[in-house]
Amino acid sequence: MDCSVCDWASSLWAVDKMLSAVAARFLFSLIMVNLIPITPLVEERPLHAADVAFRVPQGKTRKRVFPVPRTEKPNPISEVYGYCNTPSHTEQAWEGHSPADYKLLAVHVMIRHGDRYPLYAIPKTKRPAINCTLSISRNPSHPLLGSFINHMGKGNLGHWESPLTSLPRLPNHNRCEMGELTQTGVVQHLRNGKLLRQAYQPHSLIPSDWSPQQVWVETTGKSRTLQSGLAFLYGFLPDFNWKKLTVHHQGSTLFCGSACDCPARNRYLEEEQKRQYRLRVANGELERTYIDMARTLDIPTRNLRAANPIDSLLCHLCHGLPFPCVARKDGSTGECLTMTQFAVIRQQQLNDEIDRRRVGLYRKYALLAMYPYLNRTATKMERVAKAAASSRPPRAGGKEVFTLSSAHDVTVAPLLSALGLEEAKFPPFAARLVFELWKSPAGTPQQQEQKAGKGERPKARDGGCFIRVLYNGEDVTSNTTFCRSIERNSSHPLCPLKKFLSFVRRDMFSLVNATSYHEACYGHTG
Repeated sequence: MDCSVCDWASSLWAVDKMLSAVAARFLFSLIMVNLIPITPLVEERPLHAADVAFRVPQGKTRKRVFPVPRTEKPNPISEVYGYCNTPSHTEQAWEGHSPADYKLLAVHVMIRHGDRYPLYAIPKTKRPAINCTLSISRNPSHPLLGSFINHMGKGNLGHWESPLTSLPRLPNHNRCEMGELTQTGVVQHLRNGKLLRQAYQPHSLIPSDWSPQQVWVETTGKSRTLQSGLAFLYGFLPDFNWKKLTVHHQGSTLFCGSACDCPARNRYLEEEQKRQYRLRVANGELERTYIDMARTLDIPTRNLRAANPIDSLLCHLCHGLPFPCVARKDGSTGECLTMTQFAVIRQQQLNDEIDRRRVGLYRKYALLAMYPYLNRTATKMERVAKAAASSRPPRAGGKEVFTLSSAHDVTVAPLLSALGLEEAKFPPFAARLVFELWKSPAGTPQQQEQKAGKGERPKARDGGCFIRVLYNGEDVTSNTTFCRSIERNSSHPLCPLKKFLSFVRRDMFSLVNATSYHEACYGHTG
């Protein structure tokens, strides 16, 4: 995992994402649709009928179209390739769609870094043989990969917040280092960026002569998040100009800036870790499996747990490699870890997901963990909305139309939970969560004046603005806590910005019996 809570987060690691390596290469993640005004962007590869029967809209249509999902219950290792997020599968993107004549004002994107090498090595086994240099002749590749490699060599022309200046802009080891971004991870985000560029191009979100004030980029201090963000931007921006780009550093994986101190959040996390521990200890089959795996490797069980074997096993599955075997001193190979053992760990993770939602401690942690990020996002959206509702030039920050936050699974997972998207799949490699800000045709200053002349009160706060929330291309707006009242089949299905602002600034704290972030973190004062 990506921070000091690795043992906690690893229990959530691969929920609903496992399958055999052979079956993996034939599956894809088909996105469930919420709002589909026109045909989505689709990678031109055939669909797999066994996964989902899909009613595809013909040409442009305002009808809402929904996929027909599979009904069979997945087995414990059924969807690993959804977690691996291979660049070779069909992908649908519903970003950039809205009712007719709406104007796109701003987009905020949070991504998880792409595919990486394990953070842990399993004792007495050979590390997976993966090359972390980049080559256009090695799969997976991308049409932009060659120019991306060359362009990253000019990174000294960009502006970097410390300590990002010391990080490599490309993965560069013939034998991957622990946690290093792989070529697969780079290609995943080149594709993500290009997909969203195509989605937003009709809306002229980022002009070819974009200014530094229009784009905000931030990342944690890990090379895999920095490199993922750069790959995304290279695919996304119409003109990747180093001289215009400033890359900002976030010191916490929670992207909490100067508002990271919150004792109550830490307490909820501690209680959540205790819940996970109790559930794990009560699972006799899991304990027997760890003992069996440790016996195979001839190491103490506690050492195996400390090595977090799920991390390395996932890497083997994602890259189509056989499970690791004991490496003997004479160079021969001994016993190997098995899919059956992996399935037991996988089932424990599924059980933990169910128990986590039932108990609710993680949701409380997530709300306080992600409030600072959500508050910054809400403030930026409100600033842009006010600028759009006024005929005056935008104030400082009002020109910012695109924000990219390159993060980790331990960032995206609590953000999903804080939004109320508890049923969303755990963030795969290169996951993306998108907030779109739209302006309705009735939200222009002239139309607001006409309403005022008729005695109608103008909506000064949000300027007739609405938001959409999308997760890995799926419109999940009506699944969020603050917009579940929006009718899915309504002729006006977007979520009013004011609902999002009210949620972030007041309503979200009701779950922890508070009315503000300070009160939620520190309790009542005075």
